[in-house]
Amino acid sequence: MARTKSVFVCQHCGYESPRWMGRCPGCDEWNTMTEELINKKAQRGGLSGRTGNKPVPMDRVDLSKETRDGTGMAELDRVLGGGIVRGSLVLVGGDPGIGKSTLLLQLAGSISQRQRTLYMSGEESVKQIKLRAERLGINSENIFLLGETDIDLILDQIKTFNPDMIIIDSIQTMYTSEISSAPGSVSQVREVTGRLLRTAKTMSIPIFIIGHVTKQGAIAGPRVLEHMVDTVLYFEGERYYSYRVIRSVKNRFGSTNEIGVFEMKDKGLVEVPNPSEFMLAGRPLGVPGTVVVCSMEGTRPMLIELQALVSISNLGMPRRMATGIDYNRLSMLMAVMEKRLGMQVQGQDAFVNVVGGLKIDEPAADLGIVTAVASSFRNVPVDKGTVVIGEVGLTGEVRAVNSIDRRVAEAAKLGFGHCIVPKDNLRQIEDAAARITGVGNLAEALDATLGD
Repeated sequence: MARTKSVFVCQHCGYESPRWMGRCPGCDEWNTMTEELINKKAQRGGLSGRTGNKPVPMDRVDLSKETRDGTGMAELDRVLGGGIVRGSLVLVGGDPGIGKSTLLLQLAGSISQRQRTLYMSGEESVKQIKLRAERLGINSENIFLLGETDIDLILDQIKTFNPDMIIIDSIQTMYTSEISSAPGSVSQVREVTGRLLRTAKTMSIPIFIIGHVTKQGAIAGPRVLEHMVDTVLYFEGERYYSYRVIRSVKNRFGSTNEIGVFEMKDKGLVEVPNPSEFMLAGRPLGVPGTVVVCSMEGTRPMLIELQALVSISNLGMPRRMATGIDYNRLSMLMAVMEKRLGMQVQGQDAFVNVVGGLKIDEPAADLGIVTAVASSFRNVPVDKGTVVIGEVGLTGEVRAVNSIDRRVAEAAKLGFGHCIVPKDNLRQIEDAAARITGVGNLAEALDATLGD
């Protein structure tokens, strides 16, 4: 009899080794190597599943039939780049309970009037899916449910049924009997995703798969999973807030900078066409430490409230806490304030929060962070009709940002009459409906927002 061979695979990055190691050389994680048996009978076909394809000149490739199918949800269409591309494989990830299954079930209900959808779940029974659909008000004869985890049986059903769209919930529950490791392991996820990819391309069927995430917020399983699919969508938002943000981090058919905003209600997810107005609801007025900034998410400007609290510290090392912004960025900006403005904040505790649980990673919010911290430190409120925009350098200068015209237009649309912008951006603003003040450094910016 042939001797069974095994290999040790890192469950974090997919690195393979013939022997066990405590620390993975690929990702430097500890105790992630597990033993998996090798089955040489497993067949690994090509992308098309057949041979005989010939090279085609680029100028002869016909794109006239490549159309996108609308989802019926404008926010989701925005993130996908205009709609669903036939034959695409889309991975949707997010925290448990964030609304991934709800979103895709609503997607199935939205397109059920013209397309047949096969919804396969390895986590819920058919009756449980039906109960959730009734709560969402979805009941269509074009949505077919299947509770199955064996990918071989699933592929047989796909070939027999030939649906217009497929939803897999979730990829970590699917397995193939040709691999001995447990469902959710690196080998299982890689093999199952590869088969789904070949099915999507050969049958020209869009497939949406749901993926679990780790404690760090990354898609669970090997990194190769994100490389294999065409689009990766992250479903974000705090479980205790009503809003949800869907963000594209990879998209072979569109931009990776767009976001879609939804609000979670008892009847499911509802699109938010104007996120700025939604994020600013309930904003306190005339209170020190709060300021409104404008952040660009793709092509969409969003007005977001920043809050800061600065108080005398009783500790030897003052605390710095940042929620929604980078902690190191906050520390750097406070050091600039002390060096360039002479503000003695080294003995102060500082807490900065992006209201609503959003995350801002663009430097255009720097001036807003500095203004909020200075407002709380001086106990002087910022005018309620002011929006602050600008990047701050280490020498205290306020640098220009992109898309300034769109930011100013969004602020004026929501009734803000005064915009603090970098001086170098003034020539890019035409016919502004709000009063514009250009600033070149932090001292000028604080004079414009807090006074002398």
